[in-house]
Amino acid sequence: MGHPDRYMIVAGIEDAGHFSAEDRERIISSYPLHERKARIKGIPQLGSGRVYPIDADEITVKPFAIPGHWPQLGGLDFGWDHPSAGSRLAWDRDNDVIYVIACHRKREQTPLLFAASVRPWGLWLPWAWPHDGLQHDKGSGEQLAKQYRDAGLNMMPQRATFEDGTNGLEAGVADMLDRMQTGRLKVFAHLAEWFEEFNTYHRKDGLIVKEADDLLSATRYGIMMRRHAVVQNREAPKVVQLPRATNSQGWMS
Repeated sequence: MGHPDRYMIVAGIEDAGHFSAEDRERIISSYPLHERKARIKGIPQLGSGRVYPIDADEITVKPFAIPGHWPQLGGLDFGWDHPSAGSRLAWDRDNDVIYVIACHRKREQTPLLFAASVRPWGLWLPWAWPHDGLQHDKGSGEQLAKQYRDAGLNMMPQRATFEDGTNGLEAGVADMLDRMQTGRLKVFAHLAEWFEEFNTYHRKDGLIVKEADDLLSATRYGIMMRRHAVVQNREAPKVVQLPRATNSQGWMS
C-alpha cells in the first residue's frame, strides 16, 4: 500500500461469480452471526475476540420520540488524551429496555467545553460518572467530578456502582451483553461513533483491551446507575399577569 503501482480492491462473497446462490447461502450460514459482516463484506470487526459478539443489527433501532414518562440519565467517561465521552440513555421501565439515544465524544475538551456540548440534552439530566472522578486535578486541587459539576452538569453525588456497591468492569460488560442478547439494550441507528467502538471492542489473551471504548464505558456507567434516572419535568411555566397600562385619565388602555 502507499505505492502508485498498487491498489487494493475489497471483494465480498457476492462478487465471487464461481459460487452458486446455494453455495453462497451455505457458506454464509456457516459463519457466526456477529462475524458475517466482516467475513462477507469486509466491514472491520475483531472476530472471536470481540467483547460483544452480537451483530450490530440486533441492537439497532430507528430513532423515535422518547415518551415523556420514561426516565433518562447520562453516563460520562472522563478523558483528555483519549476522548471525554457522554451517552444519553432513556429507560422504558415497563419493559426494562434501555435505549442509547445520543452520544458525544471529543478529545482534549475541558469540563466547561464538554458541558456546553451536551447542554442541549437538558440541564435536568443526571450524570453517572466513574471512580476516577474522585481524583484531584494537579493544578486546581479540585476533584474532577466537581469541575464538571461547576461547569453546569447535574453530576450524581456518588460515583457509579451497582446497587450492591461494586463497580467491576467484567460485571458491567456482562450486564450489557445480557441486555443485548435479550433485546433490552437498543441503540439509535445514527450513532455511528458508538457503533464504531462496539465493532472493535475486543479481548487479548482473555482480557479486555481498554482502548477506543469511551462511549461504551459512558453507557456502562449509565446502565449501572439507571436506578437514579429521572423523568424530565415538563411542567408548564407559570403565567404572570402584568398590570395593564393606563392612559392619562386613569382609564385602562
